Amino acid sequence: MDIKQLIYLCNLEREKHFGRAAEASFVSQPTLSMRLKNLEKELDLNLINRGNNFEGFTAEGVRVLSWAREIVSVYEGLKLEVESLKQGLSGTLRIGVMPQCSISLPTLLKGIGESHAGLDYRVSEVSADQLIEALSSHSVDIGIGFFEFSTLNELRFQLFPLQDGGVDLVYHPQYFPQLAALTSLNAQQVAALPLCLSEPSRYFRRYLDNYFRQSGLELHPILESTSIFQLMQGVFVGLGCALVPRGHLIDAMSPALRRCPLVIAPMSRHAALVVAEPGRATPLAQHFFAAASQWLAAQATD
Repeated sequence: MDIKQLIYLCNLEREKHFGRAAEASFVSQPTLSMRLKNLEKELDLNLINRGNNFEGFTAEGVRVLSWAREIVSVYEGLKLEVESLKQGLSGTLRIGVMPQCSISLPTLLKGIGESHAGLDYRVSEVSADQLIEALSSHSVDIGIGFFEFSTLNELRFQLFPLQDGGVDLVYHPQYFPQLAALTSLNAQQVAALPLCLSEPSRYFRRYLDNYFRQSGLELHPILESTSIFQLMQGVFVGLGCALVPRGHLIDAMSPALRRCPLVIAPMSRHAALVVAEPGRATPLAQHFFAAASQWLAAQATD
């Protein structure tokens, strides 16, 4: 057994396809299949359900995969530690972020990057449940999203709470001039508007739907999408208005648009920056978490 076999196994879990797992491992598909079969022979266990295509892992494979994630995570952490000893902090940080968080991630990365130029970032958008799973399995190093803090404490994650600024309605004054004179909006006023909203499966959308339903109202989305870019384009052309967490958008990117606060009860979950417990987080992730927490704390006092 060697580390490459375990990396191939983890890549197969992520890609769920032998060909894509081989590409992610920088080997041919026959090589990847052979190395995984050799691992099964050595362990005397069937790890993978094979048909014409990848059909998931056996019960034994799931158990072995759990160990493989841990070992690969430690191995990657060791490599980063060695590199940092040779040339200072550097490497690629994997960040999992929920759509429509109450923070602009690129602004945070830019703020940290000014003093940590050796860092690169790979960002994936994931749901709330996927983010907890990704952090637990070490498929991401850092998580940003809305969480139940009791769950994070049970899993022994480190967290830095993000400020909950509330919810804004974003609109184009050319198409909705009646909103320009308002300093805030209530639920009844928003329910009367055409809206551009994230899909109902997203946590932020579920939070909005629940609040309006409890108020005896219903939202009227004219455009639903997982893409924030598509939603903002819909707002820009006057298709509808958007509801977003305050702090998520960079206003200077869309100077034609305006925002108005919505009077709404706070979320049951809380926004936070999250990393694994000390000792399990990679040196790179731990250093980023410390630097990000310090930068965010400084921004809150400005």
